[in-house]
Amino acid sequence: MATKKKKINPAFSAEVTALPGGEFLNRCFSCGACSGACPVSQAIPDFDPRKIIHMARMGLKDELLNSDLIWYCSQCQGCVFVCPQDVRFADIMNTMWHMALEQGYISEQDLLDKGEAAWVNPENCVSCLTCVRVCPWRIPKINEKSVAEIDVEECRACGICVAECPAQTIGLNQSEEERLIAACGT
Repeated sequence: MATKKKKINPAFSAEVTALPGGEFLNRCFSCGACSGACPVSQAIPDFDPRKIIHMARMGLKDELLNSDLIWYCSQCQGCVFVCPQDVRFADIMNTMWHMALEQGYISEQDLLDKGEAAWVNPENCVSCLTCVRVCPWRIPKINEKSVAEIDVEECRACGICVAECPAQTIGLNQSEEERLIAACGT
Protein backbone atom coordinates (compact mmCIF):
# COMPACT_ATOMS: atom_id res chain seq x y z
CA MET A 1 0.00 0.00 0.00
CA ALA A 2 1.39 3.39 -0.99
CA THR A 3 1.64 6.26 1.47
CA LYS A 4 -0.65 9.12 0.56
CA LYS A 5 1.17 12.34 -0.19
CA LYS A 6 -0.84 14.36 2.33
CA LYS A 7 0.50 12.17 5.17
CA ILE A 8 4.09 13.10 4.37
CA ASN A 9 5.71 16.07 6.11
CA PRO A 10 9.01 16.66 4.26
CA ALA A 11 10.28 18.95 7.04
CA PHE A 12 9.92 16.31 9.77
CA SER A 13 13.39 14.81 9.31
CA ALA A 14 14.95 18.29 9.59
CA GLU A 15 12.78 19.01 12.63
CA VAL A 16 14.09 15.88 14.38
CA THR A 17 17.73 16.47 13.45
CA ALA A 18 17.56 20.07 14.68
CA LEU A 19 16.86 18.88 18.24
CA PRO A 20 19.40 17.47 20.73
CA GLY A 21 19.49 13.70 20.33
CA GLY A 22 17.93 13.80 16.90
CA GLU A 23 21.05 14.96 15.09
CA PHE A 24 22.06 11.34 14.46
CA LEU A 25 18.98 10.43 12.39
CA ASN A 26 20.54 10.80 8.95
CA ARG A 27 23.57 8.65 9.77
CA CYS A 28 21.47 5.52 9.39
CA PHE A 29 22.05 3.39 6.30
CA SER A 30 19.50 0.73 7.33
CA CYS A 31 21.88 -2.11 8.13
CA GLY A 32 19.46 -3.53 10.72
CA ALA A 33 21.97 -4.02 13.55
CA CYS A 34 19.76 -1.98 15.88
CA SER A 35 16.70 -4.10 15.14
CA GLY A 36 18.66 -7.30 15.67
CA ALA A 37 19.93 -6.15 19.07
CA CYS A 38 16.68 -4.63 20.31
CA PRO A 39 14.97 -6.73 23.01
CA VAL A 40 11.68 -4.90 22.48
CA SER A 41 11.82 -5.71 18.76
CA GLN A 42 12.25 -9.39 19.62
CA ALA A 43 9.13 -9.36 21.80
CA ILE A 44 7.00 -6.94 19.75
CA PRO A 45 7.62 -7.46 16.01
CA ASP A 46 5.86 -4.19 15.08
CA PHE A 47 8.59 -2.29 16.94
CA ASP A 48 11.49 -2.10 14.50
CA PRO A 49 14.08 0.65 15.08
CA ARG A 50 15.20 0.56 11.45
CA LYS A 51 11.60 1.00 10.27
CA ILE A 52 10.99 3.87 12.71
CA ILE A 53 14.09 5.71 11.50
CA HIS A 54 13.00 5.17 7.91
CA MET A 55 9.53 6.53 8.70
CA ALA A 56 11.06 9.63 10.31
CA ARG A 57 13.31 10.23 7.33
CA MET A 58 10.32 9.81 4.98
CA GLY A 59 8.41 12.51 6.86
CA LEU A 60 5.69 10.38 8.47
CA LYS A 61 5.43 12.74 11.41
CA ASP A 62 1.76 12.31 12.31
CA GLU A 63 1.93 8.54 11.96
CA LEU A 64 4.97 8.32 14.25
CA LEU A 65 4.09 10.91 16.88
CA ASN A 66 0.52 9.58 17.17
CA SER A 67 1.75 5.99 17.41
CA ASP A 68 2.29 3.93 20.54
CA LEU A 69 5.40 2.53 18.84
CA ILE A 70 7.65 5.40 19.87
CA TRP A 71 6.80 4.77 23.53
CA TYR A 72 7.89 1.11 23.38
CA CYS A 73 11.61 1.94 23.40
CA SER A 74 12.98 0.86 26.78
CA GLN A 75 16.06 3.11 26.53
CA CYS A 76 18.28 0.06 27.18
CA GLN A 77 20.86 1.49 24.73
CA GLY A 78 21.51 -1.97 23.22
CA CYS A 79 21.05 -0.50 19.75
CA VAL A 80 23.66 2.16 20.39
CA PHE A 81 26.45 -0.32 21.04
CA VAL A 82 25.91 -2.30 17.83
CA CYS A 83 25.36 0.59 15.42
CA PRO A 84 28.32 1.02 13.04
CA GLN A 85 27.19 4.58 12.24
CA ASP A 86 26.65 5.76 15.85
CA VAL A 87 22.99 6.58 15.09
CA ARG A 88 21.92 6.51 18.78
CA PHE A 89 18.37 5.33 18.21
CA ALA A 90 17.48 5.65 21.92
CA ASP A 91 18.36 9.37 21.79
CA ILE A 92 16.22 9.79 18.67
CA MET A 93 13.29 8.12 20.47
CA ASN A 94 13.77 10.45 23.43
CA THR A 95 13.68 13.41 21.02
CA MET A 96 10.45 12.13 19.47
CA TRP A 97 8.92 11.67 22.94
CA HIS A 98 9.60 15.32 23.73
CA MET A 99 8.25 16.41 20.34
CA ALA A 100 5.04 14.40 20.83
CA LEU A 101 4.50 16.04 24.24
CA GLU A 102 5.44 19.57 23.23
CA GLN A 103 3.37 19.49 20.04
CA GLY A 104 0.26 18.06 21.68
CA TYR A 105 0.24 14.59 20.15
CA ILE A 106 0.08 13.21 23.68
CA SER A 107 -0.50 14.71 27.13
CA GLU A 108 1.18 13.98 30.43
CA GLN A 109 -2.06 12.32 31.59
CA ASP A 110 -1.96 10.08 28.50
CA LEU A 111 1.56 9.00 29.48
CA LEU A 112 0.40 8.14 32.99
CA ASP A 113 -2.58 6.22 31.60
CA LYS A 114 -0.35 4.32 29.15
CA GLY A 115 2.06 3.30 31.92
CA GLU A 116 4.91 5.36 30.48
CA ALA A 117 5.51 7.29 33.72
CA ALA A 118 5.07 6.71 37.43
CA TRP A 119 2.89 8.88 39.67
CA VAL A 120 2.73 9.70 43.36
CA ASN A 121 -0.37 9.72 45.55
CA PRO A 122 0.52 12.87 47.56
CA GLU A 123 -1.90 12.03 50.38
CA ASN A 124 0.06 8.91 51.32
CA CYS A 125 3.63 10.15 50.74
CA VAL A 126 5.67 10.20 53.95
CA SER A 127 8.65 12.02 52.38
CA CYS A 128 11.03 9.21 53.28
CA LEU A 129 13.27 9.99 50.26
CA THR A 130 13.44 6.33 49.21
CA CYS A 131 12.28 7.15 45.68
CA VAL A 132 14.85 9.93 45.45
CA ARG A 133 17.65 7.58 46.54
CA VAL A 134 16.74 4.57 44.37
CA CYS A 135 16.01 6.29 41.05
CA PRO A 136 19.06 5.85 38.79
CA TRP A 137 18.05 8.99 36.86
CA ARG A 138 17.28 11.17 39.90
CA ILE A 139 13.79 11.98 38.66
CA PRO A 140 11.68 11.97 41.85
CA LYS A 141 12.04 15.17 43.87
CA ILE A 142 10.56 16.39 47.14
CA ASN A 143 8.49 19.51 46.46
CA GLU A 144 7.76 22.57 48.60
CA LYS A 145 4.92 20.66 50.32
CA SER A 146 7.40 17.96 51.41
CA VAL A 147 5.84 15.43 49.07
CA ALA A 148 7.55 13.38 46.37
CA GLU A 149 6.74 14.30 42.79
CA ILE A 150 7.81 12.71 39.53
CA ASP A 151 8.48 14.64 36.33
CA VAL A 152 6.26 12.74 33.90
CA GLU A 153 8.25 13.88 30.89
CA GLU A 154 11.54 12.60 32.31
CA CYS A 155 10.32 9.39 34.00
CA ARG A 156 11.61 6.20 32.36
CA ALA A 157 8.80 4.02 33.81
CA CYS A 158 11.32 1.48 35.06
CA GLY A 159 9.26 0.76 38.18
CA ILE A 160 12.14 0.91 40.66
CA CYS A 161 10.53 3.65 42.76
CA VAL A 162 7.22 1.79 42.69
CA ALA A 163 8.83 -1.41 43.99
CA GLU A 164 10.89 0.35 46.66
CA CYS A 165 8.36 2.84 48.07
CA PRO A 166 7.73 1.70 51.66
CA ALA A 167 4.43 3.61 51.81
CA GLN A 168 3.32 2.05 48.49
CA THR A 169 2.25 5.49 47.33
CA ILE A 170 3.92 5.44 43.91
CA GLY A 171 2.02 3.84 41.07
CA LEU A 172 2.72 2.80 37.51
CA ASN A 173 0.00 1.55 35.18
CA GLN A 174 0.69 -1.51 33.02
CA SER A 175 2.03 -0.38 29.66
CA GLU A 176 0.87 -1.57 26.28
CA GLU A 177 4.23 -3.22 25.59
CA GLU A 178 3.90 -5.19 28.86
CA ARG A 179 0.46 -6.37 27.73
CA LEU A 180 1.83 -7.34 24.30
CA ILE A 181 4.80 -9.20 25.81
CA ALA A 182 2.51 -11.01 28.28
CA ALA A 183 0.24 -12.01 25.38
CA CYS A 184 3.24 -13.53 23.55
CA GLY A 185 3.87 -15.84 26.50
CA THR A 186 0.37 -17.30 26.48
